[in-house]
Amino acid sequence: MLFEKLRNTFTSLVSTLSTKELSERELESILNNMILSLLECDVAYEVAEAIVKNLKDKVIGKKVPSSDIKKIVQEALKQSILEVFNEAQKVNIIERAESKKIKGEPFVILFLGINGTGKTTTLAKVAKLFKKMGFSLIAVCGDTHRAGAIEQLKHHASKLGIKVIEQKYGADPAAVARDGVTYAKAHKIDVVLIDSAGRIQTDKNLMEEILKVVRVVNPDFKIFVGDSLAGNDAVSQSKEFLRYTNFDGVILTKTDADTKGGSAISITYVTKKPIIFIGNGQGYDDLEEFSPEKLVQSLFSPH
Repeated sequence: MLFEKLRNTFTSLVSTLSTKELSERELESILNNMILSLLECDVAYEVAEAIVKNLKDKVIGKKVPSSDIKKIVQEALKQSILEVFNEAQKVNIIERAESKKIKGEPFVILFLGINGTGKTTTLAKVAKLFKKMGFSLIAVCGDTHRAGAIEQLKHHASKLGIKVIEQKYGADPAAVARDGVTYAKAHKIDVVLIDSAGRIQTDKNLMEEILKVVRVVNPDFKIFVGDSLAGNDAVSQSKEFLRYTNFDGVILTKTDADTKGGSAISITYVTKKPIIFIGNGQGYDDLEEFSPEKLVQSLFSPH
């Protein structure tokens, strides 16, 4: 089940605290164990520490009937997690695209992330969403490095009935991206979706290359695509991409296979950027708007 491990961790904590007096001495040991449990669920250490500190501040010294302790602990935990998500300002990219369309300008989105996260498939899912909403769009092959990358994007685009802007392998990605934006302006296209080469976040040359794309086309929105199964690797990737590109939002992929669930909380905490969508399958419609409230509710709902 989705995020099962994280859910079990919270259930166990609530049950344990419900049988205890809420004194600092007894809480200390339980909450230290809670940090370890969160780490096992791919919650980054700084995030686990912040959640536990927040929880401690909310429940220590509360004089409440024992029958209410469980409810108070659960609510405090929910609030602690929601506060992490609420630090990131929510964004509606459909509304953003609509406002550009009214001005007669294309809404340009750049997709970022390392290879293997499902970036190109995610671009195709976003394309399907925009198409369903009545926008005209094109896709741009900004990944001119990886063998098969152009063919992969063209395959998706063909299935969705979308035009692709491309050059040959080895071409300058910034030049291809600029071609795409120029074409969109000339043909009154509403949305431009730019794929980029997946790069290891420690590869300075490749990160500089993506910076050039950003400078040349000045995208309206930059999306970091993270693999929810990558755990703390996804967190460190998001930190580094943020440092270079100051991206605007996140799409988490493969959440349907993620039993741990810590990546969503950790990436939001370290980047302060909203998760816009989660990918929960291989189909073009398997893209779900991310709701922090829905996630938190699912972590505490009965089985």
